[in-house]
Amino acid sequence: MEKQKTELALVLDQLEREKNIKRDDVFKTITDSLVSALRKYFGKTAQLEATIDPDTAEMRGFLIKKVVEEVYTPDIEITLEEAQMFAPEAKMGEDLRIPVDIKDFSRIAAQTAKQVLVQKIREIEKVKIFEEFKPREGEVVTGLVHHVAGRDIFVDLGKTEAILPFSEQIRREHYTVNQRIRAIIHRVDKENKGLQIVLSRASNSFLKSLFEAEVPEIAEKVIEIVNVAREPGFRAKVVVRSNSTKVDPVGACVGIRGSRIRVIMSELAGEKIDLIPYNEETLYFIAKAFSPATPTSVKVLDKENRRALVIVPDDQLAIAIGREGQNIRLVSRLTGWELEVKSEGQKVEETRKTTELAANELLKIDGVGNKVAETLIAMGIDSIQKLSGLTADQLSSFQGIGPKTAQKMIDGAKKFLEDNPGYDGTSKPAEAAAAPAEKPAGDAPAAGPAAPAEKPAEEAPAAEQPAPQAEKPAGNDGSTEASNDPEKNKE
Repeated sequence: MEKQKTELALVLDQLEREKNIKRDDVFKTITDSLVSALRKYFGKTAQLEATIDPDTAEMRGFLIKKVVEEVYTPDIEITLEEAQMFAPEAKMGEDLRIPVDIKDFSRIAAQTAKQVLVQKIREIEKVKIFEEFKPREGEVVTGLVHHVAGRDIFVDLGKTEAILPFSEQIRREHYTVNQRIRAIIHRVDKENKGLQIVLSRASNSFLKSLFEAEVPEIAEKVIEIVNVAREPGFRAKVVVRSNSTKVDPVGACVGIRGSRIRVIMSELAGEKIDLIPYNEETLYFIAKAFSPATPTSVKVLDKENRRALVIVPDDQLAIAIGREGQNIRLVSRLTGWELEVKSEGQKVEETRKTTELAANELLKIDGVGNKVAETLIAMGIDSIQKLSGLTADQLSSFQGIGPKTAQKMIDGAKKFLEDNPGYDGTSKPAEAAAAPAEKPAGDAPAAGPAAPAEKPAEEAPAAEQPAPQAEKPAGNDGSTEASNDPEKNKE
């Protein structure tokens, strides 16, 4: 005869179909709750057991007692005579399972079971969602804004709810309930409080994913995104490299008349994007990274500590630095170099002052006149210490300096250092202003040749072609509108 299923069994069948919740897990939850309800009546020391028929879901409860000759603990022991009243075949030393009526505990057990079961279902669903979404980290998803709590946004993804924290939002955006939103699954955390799916629109990964979606060449690995530096909602710099000589990485990302890049910028609240072609030559790469500005030269100041000086035209200084230092900050983050930016005018003025100060120092030495000082500075001899370290033969090889004059100058330099032991060989503008030169300032050259401190091997001239992003200034702050399309640039 086929057993008739109870209402509970039918519910469990439905849970298994719809929620994929195993019956055994639910059975254990219910039996645990029933035992807990029975224990409140029989006491904490009582040995209790509950079972469920796997076919009908019919519940039964048992009180377990050990058959002994003399009872010392009534909660867990029973005499043989009493045991045979429940089970005639009972024997000494056996554990007797005495059936108990669970109807009296049905309400308590049902309520407890319901609470535990609901919690269990939630936990099982969280595990399922975790196992589903954890491998999807880095995937772009679309959802609806469910509600706003403080600065955080909660997004309905259909099966579950995710959070878009304030730190991962684009600051210039404002979100409303039921607004459709795209974001990347930043991370999936399973904490004590529960499951949390964290979305992001501010991460570099989201920008990369948008490029992969809009540029087929990136999805096909023909073009590779090497690096990204970004200030969400304002400006981003993306370094791209082509794995095929037939494909221009910048042009492919921009699209015809900027069709591809415009879609990405629109998704990011108008965030300006500079596309930088990758180059293994560091100085050339730094120069290109300053787009939309076009540096005239890049000089390494300290190779070990990765410091460099970038010179730009006077009218591009604001663009090179960017609003509140945004552009130079992004370039530094992108290249890993600490960068200093100066205009050509600033560099010329700095060179003039340095040359003038060096000349004033050298004029303190007997035998050094204005023209000789200019010659020395042009050859890199811009301090008294450097002059004292030369030989007469070396110095007399310079144009306009004879052997006797050379020896006189070297002796004068050495004597000066002996008389001034605290002299450190540097000339500082403040010190020079405080201590007037021995000779009239009018005799010093107004501007001499630049000291040959910039070595050709450490300096990269400006690129012959404009930076990849032929962008036009859009405001007084140096910000730009991203455009890499030649026809648009002509417009």
